[in-house]
Amino acid sequence: MGEPNPGTPRSERPLDDRLNSWKEIAAFLKRDVTTVQRWEKREGMPVHRHLHDRMGSVYAFREELGDWARGRNLRAAQDNGNDTTSPNPDAALPRSAIAPSPNRFKFVLPLVAVGAALAIGASLWLQKTEYFWKNPIAGAQFQTVIEFEGEGLSAAVSHDGHFVSFLSDRDGQTDVWVTQVGSGEFHNLTRGGVPELVNPSIRTLGFSHDDSLVTFWVRKQGSSSSSDINIWAVPTLGGQPKPYLEGVAEFDWSHDGSRLAYHTPGPGDPMFVSDGSRRSEGPPIFTAPAGLHSHFPLWAPDSAFIYFVEGALPDKLDIWRIKPIGGSAERVTSHHAQVSYPVFLDRRTLLYLVRDSDSGGPWLYGMDVERRVPHRLGSGFDRYTSLSASAEGRRLLFTIASPKRSLWRLPIPAPLTAVSVPVRVSLTTNTGFSPRLGPDYVLYVSASGASESIWKLAKGTGTELWSGQGARVFGAPAISPDGRYIAFSVRQHAQTLLYVMRADGTNARIVTDSLNLQGAPAWEPDGQSITSAADVQGVPHLFRVPVDGRPPVLFVREYSVDPAWSPDGQFMVYSGPDIGTTFSVQAVTTVATAHPLPVLTLTRGARHLAFLPKEPALLLLRGEMEHKNLWLINLKTGAEKQLTNLPADFDVRDFDVSSDGGEVVFERVQERSDVVLMDIPRQ
Repeated sequence: MGEPNPGTPRSERPLDDRLNSWKEIAAFLKRDVTTVQRWEKREGMPVHRHLHDRMGSVYAFREELGDWARGRNLRAAQDNGNDTTSPNPDAALPRSAIAPSPNRFKFVLPLVAVGAALAIGASLWLQKTEYFWKNPIAGAQFQTVIEFEGEGLSAAVSHDGHFVSFLSDRDGQTDVWVTQVGSGEFHNLTRGGVPELVNPSIRTLGFSHDDSLVTFWVRKQGSSSSSDINIWAVPTLGGQPKPYLEGVAEFDWSHDGSRLAYHTPGPGDPMFVSDGSRRSEGPPIFTAPAGLHSHFPLWAPDSAFIYFVEGALPDKLDIWRIKPIGGSAERVTSHHAQVSYPVFLDRRTLLYLVRDSDSGGPWLYGMDVERRVPHRLGSGFDRYTSLSASAEGRRLLFTIASPKRSLWRLPIPAPLTAVSVPVRVSLTTNTGFSPRLGPDYVLYVSASGASESIWKLAKGTGTELWSGQGARVFGAPAISPDGRYIAFSVRQHAQTLLYVMRADGTNARIVTDSLNLQGAPAWEPDGQSITSAADVQGVPHLFRVPVDGRPPVLFVREYSVDPAWSPDGQFMVYSGPDIGTTFSVQAVTTVATAHPLPVLTLTRGARHLAFLPKEPALLLLRGEMEHKNLWLINLKTGAEKQLTNLPADFDVRDFDVSSDGGEVVFERVQERSDVVLMDIPRQ
């Protein structure tokens, strides 16, 4: 349609005969823009484009549109079985396309216009709200497969819906378990033989296409190389675990079992499609941009697309899809949140989990993939950690977690001849997390309902310093070098805010509301600025934020988050992008030039870095994703020293060190997990 139609040359047409946009064309034909664009595509309506051929750069001529509309009426009459021209061939044309009649329809047209406007408005409202959408899990029957104290982050149902595999540490170490639905019997398939199985960012469990094998993600213990990530498998009825897909992080079989979609753990999680008999030797069909990830590959029931979750971990993600032969990826959702575990119930109904911008959930969402309007589905549960579906979509499997967060103290260096024994910190609040140590007090965050608040514990007495309705504190509070001020980041009403207040909770004020903040803030040693990461086109970069109200300034131009300044203020360390399950630690000077640092690669799960006071040494958490210990790294010599030997069930998510370097305080997370099966009635 880019070439002009035969007829009057462009140069000979009067200017007032030309319509210069889709909006003007639609107004002339008294239709909406979508309709006239469809007419151009399907019925050859004469529309011209400028040489640069942008989608919006179109124009048309009234005379040509009038001729086309008359011809359209004639074709419609013939299609209806009438070989003669319609008695009123101009009836379908807009009033401006036929000879004017001043008194014609003088009173009827306003009524018709009002009726049309109401009809269009009602149609748009129904389309936007999906008035006729039906909850796909309405009337579902629930049964608890297992409930236990401990970690149970992931579970999967077999393609035929008869078996359930799940991760559990009920025997001490996390293992792969299986049960036949309704049997009440549970079998440990790995029996402590596989050391590292947990990765909450991907689908770690599954089944072979014929359900004869339970598959699971595994990483070599102590390794920081993505090449040590593989998929293993063990017979569903028991046997010896063996490699299944080497060098693969996640996979999904097409519904007929003829093709395999998978991604490797390299940068950008390159995605491949093979014929199912072997790994593809061709190029990937998709690789996420630098610093981003693509997880949870999922074949559509008709195999026309592969759906996947793409974005920045942990909470800037959405569902996309791509054709199996590759090409441009197409965005399906627009949550820009923590999105995970997509599954199909049928050809059009997609379910998935979303942790919303205020850190609620994760919740269960549903969507018709053709209309793409998300719906939050109520099922009576609060926090999902995984979602799986049988092949025909009649059975769903959830893991439901109830986390409990608490604070614990430990002197350092702790003796490593035996297991370290932290002491629990007695709090006056129900929960405590994101701890920071100040002069003679502990600062922490507590949650109550949909809101979070900042508390100070001093000499056994707890005092609330700040709270906000519907507010979520993310990262952790930061105490100024002199201990007089506290900075913290808040997400409230879909906006991120950086606050500063006095250490007693008074004079709280917003320092900046112009950044899409991410991660934890850090005071610079002079106390005049705060360093914090902010999202820039999907990638976090560190900014310097003056506390006197001046605008923030970009500091680090590469992927950077969770900063920590050296005590002398000469350099700053920060976390780089995730590659597979690890991330690197980098350093820059005060003028953002690279600062020498020993090679440090850490496992996801806890990013906080802290300097030991008055020493060139860095404290960090190292180990598996769900179990880490505190290590000390000498930044001059590169020497490493383990400081704690925490119990196997001690899952540390955050920590801080006292100003004299003699004590640490930990945030510990304990889970109570249930695996729930849902049987969905046929609609």
